[in-house]
Amino acid sequence: MFGVVFPDHSFPLDATAFAQVAPNSWALDLSALNLAAAPRSAVVFLLPAAAAALPPGKAVAVYYQPAANRPFAFLGALGPGRPSASLPLPEAGAGDDPGEPPVGPAKLGVAVEDAAALPPPPDGQRAERVALRVGENLFNFMQSFCGADGGKLVVPTDILDRWFRKFQERAKKDPTYLKTFDF
Repeated sequence: MFGVVFPDHSFPLDATAFAQVAPNSWALDLSALNLAAAPRSAVVFLLPAAAAALPPGKAVAVYYQPAANRPFAFLGALGPGRPSASLPLPEAGAGDDPGEPPVGPAKLGVAVEDAAALPPPPDGQRAERVALRVGENLFNFMQSFCGADGGKLVVPTDILDRWFRKFQERAKKDPTYLKTFDF
């Protein structure tokens, strides 16, 4: 159904590397992988058949527990519209009480959950996705005015001003418009 790669640390691991801890939840004990160092990120992906078979309204939520005495933190979610993601993994001591050292192995958790009930992604990822969507909007707008000149995109010199005015006008007319740039 899903898999994970820890860049510079492992080969792709499929769902069989995870222990099923509940009917729709799995956990991977990172100590079992014998990694030389704690990974800084994980690339989590849905296999094509799983992405297509995911029930409507459901998502595959990804969580990370940096140590056994730390809570799981929501990293993001996957679904048919986003079948893979590169997710940063927080360090065990980041933002913790300095009086209580991290104890026990780190774990990566994966669960099939209601998409509407999931928390918003961490701000850094959210900002990145919003910026990407705004950039796509600008590119599509520019394409509608462009001409081709030897494989280069040629647009009017005031294209950014025109796009930004249109963007602002639409946001003023429709208060939900800006929310469409967030996923």
